[in-house]
Amino acid sequence: MFELKQNLTNAILVNLDFGYGDYHGRLQELQQLALSANLVIAGIVEGKRTRPDATTFIGSGKVEEIAQLASNTNATLVVFNHDLSPAQQRNLSVRLKCNVVERTSLILDIFAQRAKSYEGRLQVELAQLEHLATRLIRGWTHLERQKGGIGLRGPGETQLETDRRLIRKRVKLLKEKLSTLQCQRTVQRRQRQRAQILSVSIVGYTNAGKSTLFNKLTAAQSYAADQLFATLDTTTRKLYLSEAGTVIVSDTVGFIRDLPHTLVAAFRATLEETVQADILLHVIDASAPNWNEQADQVNKTLKDIGADTIPQIQILNKSDLMVSLIAAGTKYVRDEYGRMNRICISAKTGEGLDFLRGALAESILEHSKKMDRESAVGTKEIIEVHASMQ
Repeated sequence: MFELKQNLTNAILVNLDFGYGDYHGRLQELQQLALSANLVIAGIVEGKRTRPDATTFIGSGKVEEIAQLASNTNATLVVFNHDLSPAQQRNLSVRLKCNVVERTSLILDIFAQRAKSYEGRLQVELAQLEHLATRLIRGWTHLERQKGGIGLRGPGETQLETDRRLIRKRVKLLKEKLSTLQCQRTVQRRQRQRAQILSVSIVGYTNAGKSTLFNKLTAAQSYAADQLFATLDTTTRKLYLSEAGTVIVSDTVGFIRDLPHTLVAAFRATLEETVQADILLHVIDASAPNWNEQADQVNKTLKDIGADTIPQIQILNKSDLMVSLIAAGTKYVRDEYGRMNRICISAKTGEGLDFLRGALAESILEHSKKMDRESAVGTKEIIEVHASMQ
């Protein structure tokens, strides 16, 4: 709906250092996002500032630098690795004479390209509209002209007010459709719970190898690629473990730092597969130099959606790319209770998957025993209540 136009392929990336830390990691992530959106990176503009410029975010000097670079490279798109106010975005578009988007819009565009299922497309459109609504509220003054009250508009209603009202109407409809799908998911989960089938969700930073691991474990054929947000739609398969029986495994959308709040809210139905899971497999790209920070970001997002108390097994993936892990020969680590809580694997080669299956079976059996104990306690309390009433 609001995707970047196909002819806008040459792009200039803008990344400023405000002293937030991991500057190079943020820049690398922006480049990966641009490539995932099928953009050609024509140039990168960097700089340092103590605070954003109120008018253009980057200051007049950087505006001239970008304009010159765009002219030399025929770039028609400028992507900022920052959140711009609607006024800043409008001012930059006018001065640079090209389209200007910020990080959130770029991520939304990638999601729009990758969403395949009906539910996924609904969620992406909802996120796009809610993001657009914030741009209309603050900065689109060129829409403030008044038009007559024919058709949809009332007397004296401005174009901006009409746009806001139409967006609210569409958002309401999308939320109703997603609510219906959410109810269907709830029914399916209850059926699994009645059958006492445990649920396992694979979570992690985007491009950590979740879908590759999912395919290896379940023999599924989910799309897996070396790009950000290759997977958007949740895929669920059964997995049989000889020691623990059958479980349901779900491959979920990946997380990223500064994930737009509109996306988190729009994908709440999909994220419920994670919130309602019995066990989480947290896949970490061990070959990434900042993998600790990525893991922390995932845990932060899990806390935001209420999934931080679910038992978690950390999976250090891509061990085939890590000489240090291979040299150390460490396959797994046990916690103070003797449980395997961190495992080194390569989802690509299959190395370490036997240890993962063993750790998963251990966690499932432990969780099943806990549920049996809780059920026994509940039954005892019911019997005692009945006895006291007689």
